[in-house]
Amino acid sequence: MSIVRDTSFSQETENAAGATAASRPAAIVVDALEKTYATHDGGKVQALGPISVTVPQGGFMTIVGPSGCGKSTLLKLLSGLIPRSAGSIRVNGEEVREPHRDIGMVFQSPVLLPWKTAIENVLLPARVLGLDMATSRVRAQELLDMVGLADFANRYPNELSGGMQQRVAIARSLIHDPSILMMDEPFGALDAMTREVMNLELLRIWRKAGKTVIFVTHSIPEAIFLGTHVMVLSNRPGRIADLVTVDLPAERSLDIMSTDAFGVYSKRIRSQFNTQGFI
Repeated sequence: MSIVRDTSFSQETENAAGATAASRPAAIVVDALEKTYATHDGGKVQALGPISVTVPQGGFMTIVGPSGCGKSTLLKLLSGLIPRSAGSIRVNGEEVREPHRDIGMVFQSPVLLPWKTAIENVLLPARVLGLDMATSRVRAQELLDMVGLADFANRYPNELSGGMQQRVAIARSLIHDPSILMMDEPFGALDAMTREVMNLELLRIWRKAGKTVIFVTHSIPEAIFLGTHVMVLSNRPGRIADLVTVDLPAERSLDIMSTDAFGVYSKRIRSQFNTQGFI
């Protein structure tokens, strides 16, 4: 049975700057959001909602749920890539009706242009947005340094590992300095060891860049390890079954996954899937 909740980050959680998430203004406010698709026979299928949630600036919210529950749909709605059927979305106080410039996107595949170097791939959004290229090139190099690729700026994608390509994609999503970073299973195609390294790298980048992050994953441990909060979606139509505040240290090592506290969070989230008939 789905549980519809009106939820916000109401509990205090330490963020990268040392303040509390609850004390920060809202980066994203979602109110009664729904998405319905038309079928070939003239019917309608509700894919998502209603969902209401508030995400503070500087928060790291991860989203988990069964396949087909609308995780990626929610991300596309929040970023303005697809139109909503009902409800409202506000990003930094502005209604979202189209792709929002203050949002950076990272997908499961890095989608790098093979004929361009790492730094030229990072610069693509700057060219599309008409930003000053001299300034953007300096920023691109700084971003490559931040993601640990300072010495690989002139390498082509086929000269980079899968994890390195995703780092380029993360740098590219930040080139226009958005305040919000949305990530749709960005590490899903990586092997387990590389994925763990990328999780650590992402937390480091998040703390350093000070962005608000929305991160979709199929992995419950990954959701807990990365997030200040975990949104658990129900089976279709996706609704918020639970919103878990993760009260773990802001600076985390992989060893934290073996702690009792981590196990409690995992059990709580898995119980939602078990209730709905999923494991």
